[in-house]
Amino acid sequence: MTQAIASPIVHDLIGIGFGPSNLALAIALQERGPVQGELDVLFLDKQADYRWHGNTLVTQSELQISFLKDLVTLRNPTSPYSFVNYLKHHGRLVDFINLGTFYPCRMEFNDYLRWVAGHFSAQSRYGEEVLRIEPVLHNQQVEALRVISRDGQGEELVRTTRSLVVSAGGTARIPEAFKAFKDDARVFHHSQYLERMAGQPCVKGQPMKIAIIGGGQSAAEAFIDLNDSFPSVQVDMILRGSALKPADDSPFVNEVFSPEFTDLVFQQPHSERERLVNEYHNTNYSVVDIDLIERIYGIFYRQKVSGIARHAFRTLTTVEKATATDAGVELAVRNNATGELTVRRYDAVVLATGYERQMHRTLLEPLAQYLGDFEVDRNYKLITDERCKAAIYMQGFCQASHGLSDTLLSILPVRADEIAGSLYEHGNNRGQARPVRDLLLAAV
Repeated sequence: MTQAIASPIVHDLIGIGFGPSNLALAIALQERGPVQGELDVLFLDKQADYRWHGNTLVTQSELQISFLKDLVTLRNPTSPYSFVNYLKHHGRLVDFINLGTFYPCRMEFNDYLRWVAGHFSAQSRYGEEVLRIEPVLHNQQVEALRVISRDGQGEELVRTTRSLVVSAGGTARIPEAFKAFKDDARVFHHSQYLERMAGQPCVKGQPMKIAIIGGGQSAAEAFIDLNDSFPSVQVDMILRGSALKPADDSPFVNEVFSPEFTDLVFQQPHSERERLVNEYHNTNYSVVDIDLIERIYGIFYRQKVSGIARHAFRTLTTVEKATATDAGVELAVRNNATGELTVRRYDAVVLATGYERQMHRTLLEPLAQYLGDFEVDRNYKLITDERCKAAIYMQGFCQASHGLSDTLLSILPVRADEIAGSLYEHGNNRGQARPVRDLLLAAV
């Protein structure tokens, strides 16, 4: 490996990931800059260009929350970075109004995010995967942080920052039965859907039998896309539950995604926080939009009318074992109601099995002795011991303390403003911060 390239700059903030959360933060910092002073900010993203769930953007999928919950409107409705201004800029405002919906398709919302990100090209670097975060020590205190990343050519880059915000998103949850299929193109997580489907025989019209594992929104969207886009595909939906369950998006329940409810959750003791998260679990996890459920039910009903059973809906079913063979992927599935074990063969398997959020612990492992159990304050700042003078913020890893909205788009503008305010406060309270030159010497 070539020697790592060290930057001669000490940044005020480096953000890991440049998805909607950090994009909202970039806007909030830009809007504070003229009054509170400009910060030297850089965002690193491992994708080659800006894409929001790019491999899942099937044409039928729609946003599940109102377009008014964009990157800025809840905080500053007059911001030029609003979704409405995006529509006006692209000449589609009247057309969108004529649609009569609050829910744009995800493809359009992705384009909106790309449009906003284009305004921050000077503050963003794509194609860089952050490998680890290390302490910059002086007199046994963490004065700054060293961010080590790797670009597309395999070159390691080293940067120094006074503050860090981790917004790396979730990583695909792979059930134990499928972990041996890491390099098998026939088994893939929904997060890789479009890329992997492009290489399947059904693209050329060849018959395929595909299993979808899961009973949430991703599973439902994959089913609809396979049904509509690939007439030669027969799909088995395999889920542990007894039915696809609708997401509760009724008005009173939707208040759990408000900034005020975030305050309420954070003020509670740990046991009550957990109860509140569990109480509203069916607003976001293992649930499907009712419109999509009705479409899928209609597909299966028309099968009964025609007498042609193209797809199968296998409920109360658990995958106990998956085996790779030359003829396909064999799944040993158990019916939880009858106990019957059946072996079925598939040409491909889509894992709509959700995401895990542990990346922050991996990246920050070199700082573990300063971080305790990764608890955060109200402004999403990690609570460190007195030896750590650098500020570390978390976006998307605080559901246990801040509620269900933490992993969603719902409160992005407000959360970004809270973090931005805390960053400026942290900067003002640094006291006699070490000179830039000294920090760079310590970082070598």
